[in-house]
Amino acid sequence: MNHYWPAALMLATAALSTSYTATAQTSEAAPYGSPVADETVWLHAVLDQFEGRLGASDVLRWEGEAWTGTDTDRLWLKSEGEFENSKVFDGQQEAFYDTPLSTWFDLQVGLRYDLDSQPGRVWAAAGIEGLSQYFFRMSATAYASNTGHYAAKFFGTYDLLLTQRLILQPEAEVNIYSKSDPARLVVSGVSDLDTGLRLRYEITRKFAPYIGVTYERRFAARSQLAARGQTPEQLRFAVGLRSWF
Repeated sequence: MNHYWPAALMLATAALSTSYTATAQTSEAAPYGSPVADETVWLHAVLDQFEGRLGASDVLRWEGEAWTGTDTDRLWLKSEGEFENSKVFDGQQEAFYDTPLSTWFDLQVGLRYDLDSQPGRVWAAAGIEGLSQYFFRMSATAYASNTGHYAAKFFGTYDLLLTQRLILQPEAEVNIYSKSDPARLVVSGVSDLDTGLRLRYEITRKFAPYIGVTYERRFAARSQLAARGQTPEQLRFAVGLRSWF
């Protein structure tokens, strides 16, 4: 019977060795436990434009956005508008549910409310936002109102790094509508165009004053614009601040 002991000892040694190797591999592969989904809630806000536009008529313009949520589910808020002649124009306030479509683009679904000195309008909204090839930031959003009006907004911008702190930023936004809305100086087709070229200096990554030039074109009737103290097109010098956290 003694001739069975060597074989039993070899089997026991092999079993212990296999158990130790498996334990070591498991420990090495996941030293902090099994992988889990990242459910951390983040908060980010950026005031992309807070600027005075100086020209034939001066305006104060703002444009910013903020979001909170996880990597896959976010609440996204956007706001933009202009203060001119003691009134607010082009006020658009938006709230979206945001979720990734791909590595580079997100799907956004929500509501827009035109809140300013003109009659308000409510829109359902759906669109995409993200980075295209060569890191152009862009968005395309479609809107529908309960009065049978439809609209679309296209936006694009790019950061050209001249140095690590000096950044040149071209930007363009166009709004298209299916029907005219004279109360809001909206015409069917291309209703307005806003473009700009800004040069900012990042004192820190979160604080950057800038200068630039902007061009704004409205396609509403001249008589309607004149009644509200506005002109069809404006070329202005801009000075402002960009900040985020």
